[in-house]
Amino acid sequence: MYLKMHLLSRRAYSGLLFSQGSMATCLRRGKSLIKPRLCRNISLSCQRYTVMTSWIIERYGRNDVLRFTNNMMFPVIHFPNEVIIKVHAASLNPIDVNMRNGYGAAALNMKRDPLKLKSTGNEFPLTLGRDVSGVIMECGLNVSYFKPGDEVWAAIPPWKQGTISEFVVASGNEISHKPKCLSHMEAASLPYVGLTAWSAMNQIGGLNQDNCSGKRILIFGASGGVGTFAIQLMKAWGGHVTAVCSQDASTLVKKLGADDVIDYKSGDVAEQLKMLPLFDFILDNVGGPTEKWSPDFLKKWSGATYVTLVTPFLLNVDRLGVADGMLQTGVTIGTKTVKHLCKGIHYRWAFFTPSGQSLDEIAKLVESGKW
Repeated sequence: MYLKMHLLSRRAYSGLLFSQGSMATCLRRGKSLIKPRLCRNISLSCQRYTVMTSWIIERYGRNDVLRFTNNMMFPVIHFPNEVIIKVHAASLNPIDVNMRNGYGAAALNMKRDPLKLKSTGNEFPLTLGRDVSGVIMECGLNVSYFKPGDEVWAAIPPWKQGTISEFVVASGNEISHKPKCLSHMEAASLPYVGLTAWSAMNQIGGLNQDNCSGKRILIFGASGGVGTFAIQLMKAWGGHVTAVCSQDASTLVKKLGADDVIDYKSGDVAEQLKMLPLFDFILDNVGGPTEKWSPDFLKKWSGATYVTLVTPFLLNVDRLGVADGMLQTGVTIGTKTVKHLCKGIHYRWAFFTPSGQSLDEIAKLVESGKW
């Protein structure tokens, strides 16, 4: 479940509306800049506003580290491909809860400051929240497919400031036009889980609308955010989906299109799966012991693929440091890949990948009624 939040304060909205002249500072699709004298390197909005409201943390810990502030620094466009979004709705994901506890801090700080030029703790104050749906307020000079006033949705990478705030900065290649059939509240529940599932099934797993028809897909953790999206995606592409979840969620996953449902609480899952034909693809949102036995239910030597979203990368870096953690991770994935390849199946890890282009494809599915 994902906590969808409307940000309460809208006081800065009217002050950030642009005139027709200032809108010309953004590049448009098929148009060139007519008034070069309006181009500036300094964000116009930041000359007028310096702070905004936001939910932040200033140290890692439990819920008591969360703090609401009216004095969060207003976001600034640092690169010409960035935009500032007025947040209308945002949502939290499990990764945000883990980040609050400090999960992945070492790897994420390496991404934020690869040369280690800043002092320890420079990520604070840190805003959580990955999903956003809102309206573009300002564009960088190289942004060509969006303009102020466009309704957009996006999933912001975890190494950037999050979305539980009045405004957020995103790269132009991370955003997409929001489906018109969705409200901001509805749209803010989808990008992160949708892109995670898309990464696992399409980019890593190699499935698409042209090769998925008739393939047997097994999804562990099918009633979660990623799982429910994956069910709908596979059904839209013509796959046969077997969903593993609790009995309480069986009605939901069947409604979403699952052909078979396995209740992991009613008995041994492996024994129940033995009653079904083998699979072409497995998506594992659970990990742990499941990874040890579930690949046995794939069709051997047929190109079948096992993809898991539960990986030790961030934990390894947190525990061992950047160099040793990455080395340990490389050894682990290499060993498992060779081990499974010798058994006639492909073994892969998948991660969330921010992509406006993929969100465009997801938006088409939404608007066609397939999600």
